[in-house]
Amino acid sequence: MENFEQQSNTTPNLITSLTGPLQKIEELMLGNQTEIEQWFRRQWNETPAPFYSSVDLRNAGFKIAPVDTNLFPAGFNNLSEEAEALCVHAIQTATERLVSSACGILLIAEDHTRNLFYWQNIKRLIHYIELAGFEIKVGSISDDLNEAHDIELDDGTIITRYPVKRDDDGLYVDNFRPCIVVLNNDMSNGLPDILKNNKQPIIPPAELGWSNRLKSTHFAHYNDVVDEFAETMNIDPWLLNPIFKQCGEISFKDREGEDCLAIKVAEILLEIKAKYKQYGIEEEPFVFVKSDAGTYGMNIMVVKSPDEVRDLNRKQRNKMDKGKDGSMVSQVLVQEGVYTYETWGENNDVAEPVVYMMDHFVVGGFYRVHTNRANNENLNAPGAQFKPLPFAEDCINAKTKDDQDCPPNRFYTYGVVARLALLAAARERAAVV
Repeated sequence: MENFEQQSNTTPNLITSLTGPLQKIEELMLGNQTEIEQWFRRQWNETPAPFYSSVDLRNAGFKIAPVDTNLFPAGFNNLSEEAEALCVHAIQTATERLVSSACGILLIAEDHTRNLFYWQNIKRLIHYIELAGFEIKVGSISDDLNEAHDIELDDGTIITRYPVKRDDDGLYVDNFRPCIVVLNNDMSNGLPDILKNNKQPIIPPAELGWSNRLKSTHFAHYNDVVDEFAETMNIDPWLLNPIFKQCGEISFKDREGEDCLAIKVAEILLEIKAKYKQYGIEEEPFVFVKSDAGTYGMNIMVVKSPDEVRDLNRKQRNKMDKGKDGSMVSQVLVQEGVYTYETWGENNDVAEPVVYMMDHFVVGGFYRVHTNRANNENLNAPGAQFKPLPFAEDCINAKTKDDQDCPPNRFYTYGVVARLALLAAARERAAVV
């Protein structure tokens, strides 16, 4: 147990695809691990972490930065089996702040009845929560579900989802009344009345769903977090932070807001060029234009010139105009494009790491791999594959950072940057709830 406690307090030693010399950022992080962990401990004491999250990272070698932070993550089925112990420990830590004894948890899921990969994710979450000592039921807030409905997975597992009901004492399903409600539904369609002013704690808060939340707000908090951290580490915050700007009141279908978009693209490209010149980087600058709300990799395009956003064809406009469940895109985030130098497999397919956290613990991650995309493109697209990041077996029982059988934890830097994004999300939550 001693080794597990030691491991769970920082970042698990996972295997990345990088095998060459440590980059300067990695050396800095590993050389200041004690100071970094103390800094994070102070931050979590002031602002507790969300229940769980996942962070998409891009590693260009000269900089490592988050490009998206999801507060209602799916994909737990893509983690390695070794992540189980860390997840269970993290769930117990998070719930102990809410309740003093074991009780029931209601897990409110998305209504992807046809997406069996999503339900594999729910299966894994159920497993973790049960191992943490909780009885659990899966609920749906869909108006179309009036009775219990079974979903059969490819392995024969049956997951029963129940219509969520409410009375004066709060939410319940069937004859099961939970003491905690866990959301695995991103609220893209709005905050339903049934979840408003509920007596049971709801984690993460429904107010942080995509119907209310903006990526630009998150990255504004991230700016502040990175500035504070970079001052402590005496580094340029740009090395950990993608430049971004926001455009509101935009309609791709009606070609409204084009001037704002073109101006913001031009401004960011100029800022990137200045930074590339400062650091002697010879790559071509680019930006991602993406919806300011939403996930699933929708409504994203790569832009290398302001003229490109003025010359979109009808197909491109239609792709950017509507998001998940047909929601209209009216605000966009213009974000510095960060190359990814990670690769996977014998064919060196382009990859990017996705880091998973529960409470303030890094519990694992995976590579998002795409065989048909370049290192300056969005990989969260049809055709993506997910490769669990395995634990470094020789390092699980390492007693000191100088253990000769345990090489430097190359994943540690990813864990640091992901937790910076997690801290930004924690401040988001504190500002909303």
